[in-house]
Amino acid sequence: MNKSLSRDFTQGNIAKQLLWFALPFMASNALQVLYSTIDMVIVGEFVGTPGLSAVSQSSQIVNFATMVCLGFSNAGQVLLAQAQGAGKRKEMNDIIGTLFGFIAALAVVFSVAIVAIQDWILDVMNIPAESYEMARDYLIICAAGLIFTAGYNMVSAVLRGMGDAKRPFLFIGIASGVNLVLDLVFTGALGWGVAGAAWATIIGQAVSFLFSLYYLYRRKEAFGFDFRRESFRPRLRYIGMIAGLGTPMAIQSGCINLSMLVVNSMINDISVVASATFGVGVRIDDIVNKISQGIQYAAVPMISQNIGAAKPERAKQVVYRAWMYSIGFTVLCMALYVTLGKELFMLFSDDVLVHEMSGEFVRAILVMFPAFAVMRGSGAFIQGIGNAKLSMVLAILDGVVLRIGLSWLFGIYLGWGFFGFVLGYGLAPYGYAIPSMLYFLAGRWKRRRALAEKI
Repeated sequence: MNKSLSRDFTQGNIAKQLLWFALPFMASNALQVLYSTIDMVIVGEFVGTPGLSAVSQSSQIVNFATMVCLGFSNAGQVLLAQAQGAGKRKEMNDIIGTLFGFIAALAVVFSVAIVAIQDWILDVMNIPAESYEMARDYLIICAAGLIFTAGYNMVSAVLRGMGDAKRPFLFIGIASGVNLVLDLVFTGALGWGVAGAAWATIIGQAVSFLFSLYYLYRRKEAFGFDFRRESFRPRLRYIGMIAGLGTPMAIQSGCINLSMLVVNSMINDISVVASATFGVGVRIDDIVNKISQGIQYAAVPMISQNIGAAKPERAKQVVYRAWMYSIGFTVLCMALYVTLGKELFMLFSDDVLVHEMSGEFVRAILVMFPAFAVMRGSGAFIQGIGNAKLSMVLAILDGVVLRIGLSWLFGIYLGWGFFGFVLGYGLAPYGYAIPSMLYFLAGRWKRRRALAEKI
């Protein structure tokens, strides 16, 4: 296989490999956040606070479906990385073909379901009356284009599993550029409002996904997938492995997003200003979270390859280096948040009430950052070794038990209002971070059988 689309992480300097592998992913994730942030900034400028609320709420619903699809894509990524580490090249072609069909079918099911029950979803979310119709427009358009979003994420997951960080950056760069231009045209010049932002998003994702397929087809020998019709035939063996590994990952991703929908619903009861402030704050938090997640994206295939190659000590060293890099990045981001918190909110909205409420969000959300720093290493390890069931249990603890429970406790039961909701939201990730760290340090994972032995 051509080395340009595949990298061997089972030997060499781990610190350098992780750093140079992570940087493109961090840049890709920054562009991906910019991609969705552009919608918020332009909508805030041309539509106002109700539009911000509509985009933030509807995007959470679409993100739920996207993250479930991503859970199965990540399962394929782990299988590919372990197969590559074990030198099983032919099996990699079969895994990729099966994953293509699996994700496409799942995305279509989600699109149909969301459009069919759109009103029920929006009612359950307690969408503010001022934002309801705009939220519906955004939801329907983005749900209809879900196959492009899921397709891009699937291609990126496959490339990550093979050790390629450059192409995902190229593909998301195309999506971001198209989205920016169309946002200004549709929402600004043509005055389509929130619907214009949704169309810009979907068209940008479609262009990126279709270009990625064309690009990889032209370089199919280097990619390692032949694009023959028979290669897209699902292999029951790999469907079972993707479903078995991916279902806990999908539940994990879904639980996190479901909990955000519930917390959003509670905050929506306060006011449209609180809804918009939380939506903007979560988007700013997402910038920090997604960029640091690039470290985890790089660590997972490195860990998987070394586990597949029966080199657990190298896999452990990847975790230590991931912690080192993520802690440094987290300290920098916390300092920026403390000094420029209000100014960041002002980039999204010119509503003085949103600016005033932003201080409460910043004070409460800062507690979250250390937990994310820990998760970048130990979370990557649990995913890389293929222990999806443990990851699912910890995600349920984080996303359902703590995120919803603590938000209700502080926001409603103790009567702390908006600050309490955000504080509960921020403390929840410790339910994943602390147990995952203890699991890694205890070493019980050494008894597990590598997935590569079953492929």
